[in-house]
Amino acid sequence: MNIQSLKLACFSPTGTSLSILEAIKQGMHIEKTEIINATRSDQRKQSLLAASNDLLVIAMPVYSGRLPVVAEQWLQQMSLDNTPTVCVVVYGNREYDDALLELKNIVQQRGGVPVAGATFIGEHSFSTDSTPIAVSRPDSTDLGQARAFGEQIQSIIDSFDAVPVDKKLNVPGNLPYKAIGKGGALDFIDISTACTLCGQCASVCPVDAITISDSVTMDLENCIHCCACIKACPVHARTMKEGALMDAAKRLSTMCNEPKKPTFFFA
Repeated sequence: MNIQSLKLACFSPTGTSLSILEAIKQGMHIEKTEIINATRSDQRKQSLLAASNDLLVIAMPVYSGRLPVVAEQWLQQMSLDNTPTVCVVVYGNREYDDALLELKNIVQQRGGVPVAGATFIGEHSFSTDSTPIAVSRPDSTDLGQARAFGEQIQSIIDSFDAVPVDKKLNVPGNLPYKAIGKGGALDFIDISTACTLCGQCASVCPVDAITISDSVTMDLENCIHCCACIKACPVHARTMKEGALMDAAKRLSTMCNEPKKPTFFFA
């Protein structure tokens, strides 16, 4: 089929989903491409639109087995018109649970046609030097597999005469989806005297939960615990405190130390 443009959409606070998306793109040969990065709140103000002659690839991180709530809300505003769509989730080496099924179902509800799906591993947002979890994933092997996945998608799309509306993509997951924890405000970040008030933490926060003035203020109610601010601090002034999230990081570091591999699904 004649694809006019490739649209690549992601929510990627720590960059892992974006890196997978870019590697998939490298495996394809569609000249007109557009990356739609919905990580920042201002970027999510625009709805994602795609037509039947576009190919859409969506990459989303997995938070506790589901899509991040703020990303899911943005995806629910998509307007697709029988758009062939590839659904990708990136998880921190525990499990992706219902996230891939959730993404596929949203795509269908918004008018897309899921033609392929994949799961990749990214360094867990809770990973630290003392609690390593899938450190440096996606690595070169992961990115090579993402490029090869892109090549497979290109080959499949080239074989279609028209949008394959009758094909069905089956992916793992359960209905009803895994319940989302109530969470709540957690004071889990320690800010040391090394902080220079440079504002880098605020610039990467996907929910605008950080304010910089004479000091750093955290909106704990809106924080989604993505830890992008910790990983982005140029002087390592932000670290995770002892508490519930650190306890979870310690458990995951012990339980999830066997490297998992990407998986692929095709309609």
